[in-house]
Amino acid sequence: MKNNKEIAMFVLEALKEAGADEAQCSVSTGVADELNVDSGEISLMRSLFDNKISMKAIKNKKKGVIIINSFDEDAIKAAARQCLEAAEASVEDDAVCISELTENADFNAGILESEREKFFDRLQEYLADIKENYPKIILEQVITDYSAGESFFANTNGVEYSYRQGGYSLNTMFSAHDGDKATSFNYCGVSFDNLDKKLLDLGMQRDLYKRSEEQLEAAAYEGKFVGTAVFAPLCLGDIVSMALDNFVSDMTIIDGTSPWRYSLGTKVASESLTVSYVPLDERMVCAERYTGDGYISENYDVIKDGILKSFDLSEYAARKTGLERAKNSSSCMEIKPGDRSLEEIIAGIDKGILVYRFSGGDPAVNGDFSGVAKNSFLIEDGKITAPVTETMISGNIAEMLKNVAAISKESVCDGSSVLPWAAFGGITVSGK
Repeated sequence: MKNNKEIAMFVLEALKEAGADEAQCSVSTGVADELNVDSGEISLMRSLFDNKISMKAIKNKKKGVIIINSFDEDAIKAAARQCLEAAEASVEDDAVCISELTENADFNAGILESEREKFFDRLQEYLADIKENYPKIILEQVITDYSAGESFFANTNGVEYSYRQGGYSLNTMFSAHDGDKATSFNYCGVSFDNLDKKLLDLGMQRDLYKRSEEQLEAAAYEGKFVGTAVFAPLCLGDIVSMALDNFVSDMTIIDGTSPWRYSLGTKVASESLTVSYVPLDERMVCAERYTGDGYISENYDVIKDGILKSFDLSEYAARKTGLERAKNSSSCMEIKPGDRSLEEIIAGIDKGILVYRFSGGDPAVNGDFSGVAKNSFLIEDGKITAPVTETMISGNIAEMLKNVAAISKESVCDGSSVLPWAAFGGITVSGK
């Protein structure tokens, strides 16, 4: 077997010989050239290789799934038998299926060869830029890599997709230090497919490092108020994802616990809010081209101008509920920007908090949530004032989406999302 397609065909045949009525598989191969930084110094350079086969077998409306890392023929045959054993041990379910054949396709994305020397030079430049521009920042860890890979998806209905892709990534964990003073850690990540820019200029890193240094003067907030919370882009993405997981994902729709279960086509949020998943957007680096269910990915809106347009349902959940399958795997979020600058938004807030990181559990079924605002700042009389240590914020996430005070016209792209700043009213801020 010379390539991923040949391996995939062998896997499907092994699954059929083991007794599968229907089967699908994905075969992927990849390599990553990784550079690590610890405590501000390059500490590790290595290449990582990854081979993976995922199998799915359906027998008498029962499903089995298994993943292996070996391409050895005997190992594949043994795994196929185990996959069928898993199917036979599972519960019969009319909703299990594989995708129907529509059109087959080959995809390519990103840069398929690494510029190793330039990448190394960019990383050294990055470390020097941090020391020069943000001397109080300690890079506790930086993981950068160039990864490239090929995958092939096939099923017994004749569906075949191939995907070749390659790109760079940088992920950092950092904090600020000045003598005995230290901040809580923060982190960020970016994906990119060229080395044209300084690494420090990607995403919102400059803002994060600047704010982290300002956090060295943070103090505990004493008091409590109901006001406006402004979420920075990365934090906004986490908050909106938390809401959608609670309201439009597979399990909450299947079990009927979502308060939006019967809200398709109705208003669930402020008219200013549009949330989309856009893996085909050219700003997204090596994003999804087909789903794990075996369908070609498309961009789609979850919420458009406040109206709920789609649930985020897999093929299984769609068949289980009789609703429409989502057009991708809920990847690469974009939130439509507004028409006011962040500065203008801040200037219009009497009492609030600017949140760069949120730590909290899943919301309750009705959307009630609470958690800790980290790396955050008070907003008073239209100005960002004192940095505060970990402060509780709470509210109802469904009501919060209806109470969008403003969305910034500035957006931040990190290669896997495009997000603005957003302000929400009715948030309770609690100090000591």
